[in-house]
Amino acid sequence: MKYKNKPVTAPGDKDYLKKEANKKEKKNDNYTRVTRLSYDEVDASPD
Repeated sequence: MKYKNKPVTAPGDKDYLKKEANKKEKKNDNYTRVTRLSYDEVDASPD
C-alpha cells in the first residue's frame, strides 16, 4: 500500500492528537481513534 502523503510529526509535537475530526472526516471514516495513557508513579507510604 503506497501513501500519497507520508504522515510526519516532530518529537514532542502533540498538538495533532488534540485536533478533533470534522463531520466530513467522520462521515468518510477518515480519522484515527487516539487513546492517551499516562503513568503516575506514587511512592508507597510507610505503615
